[in-house]
Amino acid sequence: MFSNRVVSGMRPTGSLHLGHYHGVLRNWIRLQHEFECLYFVADWHALTTHYETPEVIEQNVWDMAIDWLAAGVDPAQAILFIQSRVPEHAELHLLLSMIAPIAWLERVPSYKDQQQRLADRDLATYGFLGYPLLQSADVLIYRASQVPVGEDQVPHIEFTREIARRFNHVFGRDQGYEEKAEAAIRKLGAKRARLYRQSRGRYLEKGDTEALAAGRALVEEAQNLPLGERERLFGYLEGGGKVVLPEPRALLTDAPRMPGLDGQKMSKSYGNTIALREEPESIVEKIRRMPTDPARVKRADPGDPEKCPVWEFHRVYSDASRRDWVQQGCRSAGIGCLECKQPVIDQVLAELQPIRERARRYLDDPTLVRNIVADGCDKARKLAQETMREVNEAMGLDYN
Repeated sequence: MFSNRVVSGMRPTGSLHLGHYHGVLRNWIRLQHEFECLYFVADWHALTTHYETPEVIEQNVWDMAIDWLAAGVDPAQAILFIQSRVPEHAELHLLLSMIAPIAWLERVPSYKDQQQRLADRDLATYGFLGYPLLQSADVLIYRASQVPVGEDQVPHIEFTREIARRFNHVFGRDQGYEEKAEAAIRKLGAKRARLYRQSRGRYLEKGDTEALAAGRALVEEAQNLPLGERERLFGYLEGGGKVVLPEPRALLTDAPRMPGLDGQKMSKSYGNTIALREEPESIVEKIRRMPTDPARVKRADPGDPEKCPVWEFHRVYSDASRRDWVQQGCRSAGIGCLECKQPVIDQVLAELQPIRERARRYLDDPTLVRNIVADGCDKARKLAQETMREVNEAMGLDYN
């Protein structure tokens, strides 16, 4: 039941930095070889907190798309698109808002957290309150089975699952549901129909999860069934209604914390970043100027790597032997701070060189990235329209 579809998006904040690369993009690049992936630029989400400065969004969209491609996101293996170019996201968001309790939105942890963190902005808008619901629509419109997130984002996926469950409960039983399900079962063929009924009976009577899995497999293998009938049989198998919007799962990602140049989390708001397309001379200068353990006033003074931001970079880029060299050399004053920084400089430059080279192609010919995104938007919209046909039918909105 769309078990290999992954959806993920990113707000357009302009050119990306090492924090984005290690925290998100490397994972996206790995997933595109394992799943059917859709990656989108969440430009509508950017408006939830920056609606008063829309003029910066357009350039940020294209800068970020170039960084994705330069980092290794492959349009031959993943669909890249812009959220606002697929208006079905907004259509599903509107329809879901009819059944989404306000209390559910207010209890999303990031709602109050961001209000406090962005206290200088006017966030008393429905757009800000409702952005978790728009996130849910972003995922449910493609019937994704998995969404790659960090632990702090798991509540958003749980919210999405609750919304999908509520929608299926309210709208999943269309008129003549059982008769339509039985008609779909007969299309499986005599043998498969018998096995399906047996699996359904064992699951409903005894809670046999293996029988449930067997029944799902029978439906998945039935190539002759239209999408709507497949979803009806998935729901009927579990004793519920038609599964119009499957519940996605959180795909937890183990991303290393990418430190900033000052030891805090790398973030543009802290001014401590290294951009993916930054010039080598600038990178070298930034790392050489990084603060170190205050105890090392002179070259001969011993230090403590745990108190030095450069050590956090060694955690990301250095192997065990190099980290031992840093620990021993720093604590004994056997190496100086510039000497300690040089391996980090070398590793960062080596990592970013191919990214900068791949980006040059898109910077020299901007139509390349625009064509890739346009193609991705077309593909994404076809999938979204397919879902909306099912949603409108379930809600009784498919009249002429």
